[in-house]
Amino acid sequence: MQSTKTDLNLLPYLDVLLRERNVTKAADQLGITQPAMSNGLARLRKFFNDPLLVRTSEGMTPTERAVELQPLIREVLGKVDQMVQPQTEFDAGEVKQVFRIMASDYAESTILSSVLRRLREEAPGITLDIMTPSDVSFNDVEQGRVDLAINRFDAMPQSFHQKTIWRDDFTCLVSAENKIAKKFTLEKYLKAQHVWVSKTGMGVGVGVDPEDVQRLGWVDEALTKLGKYRNIAVFTRHYHVAMLLAEQNDLIVTIPTRAANLQATNSRVVMKKPPFKIPAIELKMAWSPLLQNNPGHKWMRRLIVDVAENQT
Repeated sequence: MQSTKTDLNLLPYLDVLLRERNVTKAADQLGITQPAMSNGLARLRKFFNDPLLVRTSEGMTPTERAVELQPLIREVLGKVDQMVQPQTEFDAGEVKQVFRIMASDYAESTILSSVLRRLREEAPGITLDIMTPSDVSFNDVEQGRVDLAINRFDAMPQSFHQKTIWRDDFTCLVSAENKIAKKFTLEKYLKAQHVWVSKTGMGVGVGVDPEDVQRLGWVDEALTKLGKYRNIAVFTRHYHVAMLLAEQNDLIVTIPTRAANLQATNSRVVMKKPPFKIPAIELKMAWSPLLQNNPGHKWMRRLIVDVAENQT
């Protein structure tokens, strides 16, 4: 068997292979030939006494052992990166850099506008490229092609770093001319027509099945626990569209409170507490372990957290 030192030098090969799941793409990313990558994979298989990646109908699929190894390899490589990272200060006021951030419409509306104001003051050379969830896959984030993902996640890859930005409850918006606003009961809520608004899935825009309550989200799941259902007249992925529709006198919009607060000065709508309990949601920020120790990335993460903590 080859020395442990020699084989540990192949850990970056395995890291890229497990991300790309393709020998040719992995070789391209590392700037080596395909035969060299294939040879490296063969040595890794011998070292770990496991196939690591096997061909299936879906392409190269990691074995159970490889899945276990992936977060450990990321941790090791991250610590190595931290050791060799130059100890230089990130000069936010002088740097010119683009940060690519995947953000849901909710996140873009509620926090990124405030982040942008801070950037204009502290780092005018930083540009934000804001992308939608359907523009991006988890693989894009994992490989560092997207700096941050800010959304409400049902699940995310184990290797990701994450930070909860805030928790938010729900508020209903109804037209000031809607008679329901005077007596906002569950019975009247259920008889009314509603606007559904939520995020799209990562990497793909999918249509909504009104009968698939479990995929409709927090509001409808809370209602089903009461054995109730609401009448959804409009499905949209855009909070500002939903809030405009709330001005129509026959529609109710139930959205996170921080988004609803954007309409606090709009005299055409009123804000009402939902007539049933809806569990709070969490807005999270997630990023690749490849960027964990990057000075500029750390500065941006701290800025976003600081904005969130000081935003009402």
